Amino acid sequence: MSATRVLVTGGWGFIGSHLVERLIAGGDEVTVLDGAPPPEHLSVAKDCEHVVVDIRDRSMVRAAITPAVDVVYHLAAVVGVDRYLARPLDVIDVNFTGTLNVMEAATQSGAKVVMASTSEVFGKNPDVPWREDGDRVLGPTSADRWAYSSSKALAEHLTLGYVRQRGADATIVRYFNVYGPRQRPAYAISRSVHRALNGRALVVYDQGKQTRSFTFVDDAVAGTLLAARSPDAVGEIFNLGNMVETTVGEVVELVAKLTGSSSIVEVDTRERLGSSYEDLMRRVPDSTKARDVLNWRCETQLEDGLAKTIDWARANQWWLDLADSGAE
Repeated sequence: MSATRVLVTGGWGFIGSHLVERLIAGGDEVTVLDGAPPPEHLSVAKDCEHVVVDIRDRSMVRAAITPAVDVVYHLAAVVGVDRYLARPLDVIDVNFTGTLNVMEAATQSGAKVVMASTSEVFGKNPDVPWREDGDRVLGPTSADRWAYSSSKALAEHLTLGYVRQRGADATIVRYFNVYGPRQRPAYAISRSVHRALNGRALVVYDQGKQTRSFTFVDDAVAGTLLAARSPDAVGEIFNLGNMVETTVGEVVELVAKLTGSSSIVEVDTRERLGSSYEDLMRRVPDSTKARDVLNWRCETQLEDGLAKTIDWARANQWWLDLADSGAE
């Protein structure tokens, strides 16, 4: 399937904006639904329509997803450790209610939906690498970080329920530690690059022994597009993640090497963030299903993706001027 009219919720966000760029470059007519107006630095905004809307507004979502829309890429969400510790109610409301509104409207209009989910749904399942049908192992409800995992898992249940009970055409993609240009400086890579280029010490949390599977944004977008275009993807879930496992300490050291930074400090998250936060020691996907069904592979090596991200950051002072977040 080659869509000509697409709608992207959360299209001015990090992954969403890269997806919008790729869609426009491919000749699609794009409308962005986002809670904020398009950023001034995003030149592609002039090439698409955009509607400022709270994804929780049922009537506005229904008005936007008309029978003329071929595909809805649903990326609108409250994302990031800092945000789901500070705004757990918003996390739950936006991530669930927004998905309900999108699925209801898309099912009525006949549009296909690609719903963006997260590796966080697996929680702290120690049995890695995680397949799409892997178990969810979560911490207590008193730890706010699990609000995000639970809200996205419920959104997945909702999406699959619409497929099975109401005949919706929908697919779920789970992103694993996506990084790249324009990501706000609140994540392991983006924050390290931001601090290094601003002459500040890089931060390693809890000795940096946690492992992650860092996925360059271009690869995540490529997998998202393949999920929309594959007739075999309906009702399926796909892990979109690099299957190479890297410790957080290693990636911070690599950022330091590529930027010429030499100062790294360690932070104890339990001491700084309290019991509302729980970290995960390993996060590794099994992306075999995406390879076999979608013919998708993570093409970008970590050092190459970091180099591209750092080169972009050096050329964009507005991003370097942003405030970072997190404990020091």
